[in-house]
Amino acid sequence: MSRSASAPLLPGVAAGHPATAEAGREVLRAGGSAADAVGAMILAGSVAETIFSGLGGGGFATLYDADSREVSCLDFFVAVPGLGGAARQPGRAIEVAFGGIAVPYEVGGSTVAVPGTPSGVAELHRRAGRLEWASVVAPAEKLAANGTQFPAQHASMLVEVAPAMLLGDGIAAYSDLATGRLLGTGETLLHPGLADTLARYREQGVAALMDGEFAETLVREVQADGGALSMEDLAAYRVRELPTASVQMGTGRVRCRTDDLDGLAATIGRLDASRVTAGEPHRSLALVEALRGPAVRSETTSVAAVDAQGNACAATHSLGLGSGIWVGGVHANSMLGEGELLRGELVPGQRMGSMMTPLVVTDPDGALMMVLGAAGGSRIRHALVQVLSGVLLEDRELPSAVAAPRLSAAADLVHLEPGVDPSVLPALQDAGLPVFQWPEQRPYFGGVAGVGPGGPAADRRRGGAALLA
Repeated sequence: MSRSASAPLLPGVAAGHPATAEAGREVLRAGGSAADAVGAMILAGSVAETIFSGLGGGGFATLYDADSREVSCLDFFVAVPGLGGAARQPGRAIEVAFGGIAVPYEVGGSTVAVPGTPSGVAELHRRAGRLEWASVVAPAEKLAANGTQFPAQHASMLVEVAPAMLLGDGIAAYSDLATGRLLGTGETLLHPGLADTLARYREQGVAALMDGEFAETLVREVQADGGALSMEDLAAYRVRELPTASVQMGTGRVRCRTDDLDGLAATIGRLDASRVTAGEPHRSLALVEALRGPAVRSETTSVAAVDAQGNACAATHSLGLGSGIWVGGVHANSMLGEGELLRGELVPGQRMGSMMTPLVVTDPDGALMMVLGAAGGSRIRHALVQVLSGVLLEDRELPSAVAAPRLSAAADLVHLEPGVDPSVLPALQDAGLPVFQWPEQRPYFGGVAGVGPGGPAADRRRGGAALLA
């Protein structure tokens, strides 16, 4: 059974942190558009979710216009530096955990790519904003001044990635300097200087971060630590519009960017819908066959919004783990230290690849059915396909589909969350597939945020929150 066209979606927001979601709701209640709300949530996430994201990173956004029923995708992901001619030195090797498994990683100035988030938020506002610019920035600025509550999921992840997060100014934000104890659940996360940086961004726009004193300091710090970032790189950066893919799933048309590294549209295309709807274990076996691929770590977060006029927007953004270089409370990205993203020659000025794929789903007439994004590296594709399948093929409401137990199919191992149907494990074993059963839900399985049938939904695996406007 597949979902038929549904009633218009209620205005609402979904995000990876309660403070991020509240910023989006505040903007919607003030009369802002979906793009305004997503811009505000990207900025709020750059305050409250700095273990995943920040102004020093980049991302992607997908927008739906209710009047024209057109879908557009914006690329504000990071670019390869080097236009200024500075030589890039090797990064500093560290080791972090990934689902309890030690993983090599690189940090330092040589891992810093050209950031795109400041330009991306401004472009969202220019294209589809309704409120004054100051009203989009203000919620994040207030959060930065007061600090935000550190969720249990972030505290758990901090233990695994502390070698990266405690570099530079991060040691003061994420630990007690007197005792060395890591920031714990419910404690206040505060980044000194970030409120002032956001105030300048509110007053001056993109130039506050991509030109002038902030940019000059960032370039100086990066180059002193072996990086290639230059003022020429920052000046040349532009947000790009991307072509969109369109692929059928049930009665819905999934619209997303075409050039994601993991091939979301192709995965949907090879998923056997008849097996998904045949019940377990056929459903899980069909998903595993469509999803199998290498496991890739990524530190991302996702937001989504629908406004009162029926416009929608979703965005996914990241800074990697961060390079350890901080300027004005902003952590510079470490995307050039993400080995999984380094595919082919690194040409200065070109965009880096990414798995991030925020999307919109429409019915056959082009009416909005759902807006959705996910965080989690290669599990972005895994989480999105399972949630889309739940709504479009299995007739679940979005909150139920997001909360449902997931699997993740790496090339050599299938990971199962607790709560997966008992018939799935023996069926996978009979198919000769090694299986690892996780004892609890974890951020490993991705973090979904969206608005769809049943209202807004956010992934508790990453401490998310969903709110009606």
